[in-house]
Amino acid sequence: MAQPLAFILDVPETPGDQGQGPSPYDESEVHDSFQQLIQEQSQCTAQEGLELQQREREVTGSSQQTLWRPEGTQSTATLRILASMPSRTIAASIGRSRGAIISQYYNRTVQLRCRSSRPLLGNFVRSAWPSLRLYDLELDPTALEEEEKQSLLVKELQSLAVAQRDHMLRGMPLSLAEKRSLREKSRTPRGKWRGQPGSGGVCSCCGRLRYACVLALHSLGLALLSALQALMPWRYALKRIGGQFGSSVLSYFLFLKTLLAFNALLLLLLVAFIMGPQVAFPPALPGPAPVCTGLELLTGAGCFTHTVMYYGHYSNATLNQPCGSPLDGSQCTPRVGGLPYNMPLAYLSTVGVSFFITCITLVYSMAHSFGESYRVGSTSGIHAITVFCSWDYKVTQKRASRLQQDNIRTRLKELLAEWQLRHSPRSVCGRLRQAAVLGLVWLLCLGTALGCAVAVHVFSEFMIQSPEAAGQEAVLLVLPLVVGLLNLGAPYLCRVLAALEPHDSPVLEVYVAICRNLILKLAILGTLCYHWLGRRVGVLQGQCWEDFVGQELYRFLVMDFVLMLLDTLFGELVWRIISEKKLKRRRKPEFDIARNVLELIYGQTLTWLGVLFSPLLPAVQIIKLLLVFYVKKTSLLANCQAPRRPWLASHMSTVFLTLLCFPAFLGAAVFLCYAVWQVKPSSTCGPFRTLDTMYEAGRVWVRHLEAAGPRVSWLPWVHRYLMENTFFVFLVSALLLAVIYLNIQVVRGQRKVICLLKEQISNEGEDKIFLINKLHSIYERKEREERSRVGTTEEAAAPPALLTDEQDA
Repeated sequence: MAQPLAFILDVPETPGDQGQGPSPYDESEVHDSFQQLIQEQSQCTAQEGLELQQREREVTGSSQQTLWRPEGTQSTATLRILASMPSRTIAASIGRSRGAIISQYYNRTVQLRCRSSRPLLGNFVRSAWPSLRLYDLELDPTALEEEEKQSLLVKELQSLAVAQRDHMLRGMPLSLAEKRSLREKSRTPRGKWRGQPGSGGVCSCCGRLRYACVLALHSLGLALLSALQALMPWRYALKRIGGQFGSSVLSYFLFLKTLLAFNALLLLLLVAFIMGPQVAFPPALPGPAPVCTGLELLTGAGCFTHTVMYYGHYSNATLNQPCGSPLDGSQCTPRVGGLPYNMPLAYLSTVGVSFFITCITLVYSMAHSFGESYRVGSTSGIHAITVFCSWDYKVTQKRASRLQQDNIRTRLKELLAEWQLRHSPRSVCGRLRQAAVLGLVWLLCLGTALGCAVAVHVFSEFMIQSPEAAGQEAVLLVLPLVVGLLNLGAPYLCRVLAALEPHDSPVLEVYVAICRNLILKLAILGTLCYHWLGRRVGVLQGQCWEDFVGQELYRFLVMDFVLMLLDTLFGELVWRIISEKKLKRRRKPEFDIARNVLELIYGQTLTWLGVLFSPLLPAVQIIKLLLVFYVKKTSLLANCQAPRRPWLASHMSTVFLTLLCFPAFLGAAVFLCYAVWQVKPSSTCGPFRTLDTMYEAGRVWVRHLEAAGPRVSWLPWVHRYLMENTFFVFLVSALLLAVIYLNIQVVRGQRKVICLLKEQISNEGEDKIFLINKLHSIYERKEREERSRVGTTEEAAAPPALLTDEQDA
């Protein structure tokens, strides 16, 4: 065993160790010291465990091989191998003792001190060098040794700079009380600076002042960071929801928060470049302003018509001075010396740029969410991490600790539910039965969506042909009310049909419900888009049809919010009261994630559809989202219960953003592009009243630039070859899709690398077990040979008389 031991101990220096700086000790002597220490420790341990090994062989037999034994009963070779393993070294051990940690950081402080301004230990006498033989390699040292190591560590910490000392203390895996004790003990006494005796005066005062300033700045930074975290909207509410209801319900509120940020960004651009300049230079009203009756909050008409809320209020001139819109529809002539702000071009460019920025933000958010949710891949192996590494020991408040307990408990429920789901496969007959039921339910749900679309089309045609609908504002609420009732009732019907499906996974159940609700919303919105741009434009010839479409979208948005409040009141509150008071059951309704998420996507799609016709519609959506958050949060905490089947919503945010990007945003972008390029604007209102299409505003601007002179001749070239050229649009789209594809491939590559690393770690553990088993077998075989040889020698050396007595006996 001497040769394998020497091979194990004689480890060559790796290239990474060469750049660690000069060591205060000679490498050969350090190696000899460690080798001698390991040999001494192994001899002591072997002597102490000899009796235990003999007793164990008497009980179990000498031929049995064990996989693992207590450290006191392990062989010398095993102890040597364990001492050289990375899992048993001080730097890599997880379950190490406090004394081992102090020893490790003492060695670090020695190296750090030797790299600083202090001289090397090689310049001193060899008798003054610290000896490694003073320290034991046991993992459970006595209190006296810990005190000695701690005192040495304190001395070394005192010799470091303040910044290095704080950095070293922060990195120690000790408790806060022990770190605080080490910091107090390692502070230099007053009147001394950096351990230099008798150096008081100015240097001492400057050092203390600098240290106080550093501490003050550090405390100020921590206070600002805490204040910024406290200013985050709904921070405590989201933690409470996640702790009580899990990540699935929390994903809905996080998605609502994301929509709020998108609308705030969109509203900022519209206010800065469209509404702000128009408010600064308001046009003259064509007639007296109508009186507000209060019904305008629901219909959006009346006194709201001639405001910056709708398309028809905006001028078609270069804004400089107040200029009334001519009755004949001709363009308003600007006065000389005014502000050269082309309102038609600004209106079209701002809407286009805002949509482009929203698209980039959506794609980035989707890619970031995809990377965060799919990077690790599977959830195998994180149960122990959740149990032992999830608690934050910095939490001191009772309310925060309770929230953290709820979070950990709910997380464990989700992980165990997902693990049970993977280990409970369904039989072939069960799968066939499930497929048949799924097909039948899907046919019924698709028929429901088709019937709702036909009903919306028929009722919209009836509203167009009704002569009394034009003179009454209350009648304008009928179509939004009918559409809202269909959007409210059809998901409940699909949910009843979904109760017939034997879904094993609650995640799959939510995804199927989202797909069905999405098909319903798309069918209704497609019918409404045809109603607005196909039928209303032809019927409202000679009128401002853009204002009517903007008001219609406002009514749909408001009616959707009103019906959501009624559904929350009667669908959750009343059902909870009936269940508790009449039915005498403690069961509360669960939060319907699929239906509520599709309501948010539906409202956001209406907002994007109405940006061109009502620039102030994102502000209405922001107010609606704020109210929805507080209403849903209150109803959730009071009327709903956590899901009976917990499930982990690790990919839910990515799915929500994907649905928001491709069906919702892409459909709204196609709708607005068709309105800009193909539909003729109204000739009596709006910034494009004199043009055949809204897109011609850019061409008119280019003609003005060409007539202005050669100094701006490059702008018409940019417009002609970049804006009007379809190849550039396709190129940008292709680049955007390529970026998305590459990001997905990078994330998949990271998942594969992580899986390979996990497999490598598992293989290394198996290799260690195999090595230990081999060492045990070799040691036991040699020990048996030695015992048999000793027995043979004793028999040969025994006195003949003793042997004769034993034979007679």
